[in-house]
Amino acid sequence: MDLRPDSAAPLAGGVALPRIGLGVFRSGQGDGTRNAVRAALDAGYRHIDTAAIYGNEEEVGQAIRRWCEDTGGAREDVFITTKLWNDDQGYDPALRAFEASAARLGVEVVDLYLLHWPVPGLRHESWRALERLLQDGRVRAIGVSNFTVDHLEQLAGVARHLPSVNQVELHPFLPQRE
Repeated sequence: MDLRPDSAAPLAGGVALPRIGLGVFRSGQGDGTRNAVRAALDAGYRHIDTAAIYGNEEEVGQAIRRWCEDTGGAREDVFITTKLWNDDQGYDPALRAFEASAARLGVEVVDLYLLHWPVPGLRHESWRALERLLQDGRVRAIGVSNFTVDHLEQLAGVARHLPSVNQVELHPFLPQRE
């Protein structure tokens, strides 16, 4: 597998997901996040991963815009992932939450929008909202995060579009073999 920062994995719909990216979980608000995003972009990273619950979507968007201005890069050169938080799940709440995330990021289109967790009783309605955002061209790809095999099988039974991604924590202390 090619792990250079500029290598990409193909997703549904012809979307290319850069294999290496910067996650800003726990980087907080303010200059720390802006500086980390800028340093990553300067180093060749082209994927930035944030989430509504991280509270730093605005800083991510600011750093990307500043990098584009300073380097002549285009917004489309940077792949942005963000996630729908649990408190915003459900069809209408998910659509409103997406609009808020897009506004904080300062973008019209998000490259990858994920359900952050499989919230019982709401995840299928939330998924319908993500499918709507995909259909409307507001997101380029949709997926899930922290879903188990059972969650994925249940979603497959009701989804029109299968998730392009299941983002999971994976490392030697949490191998998640299944």
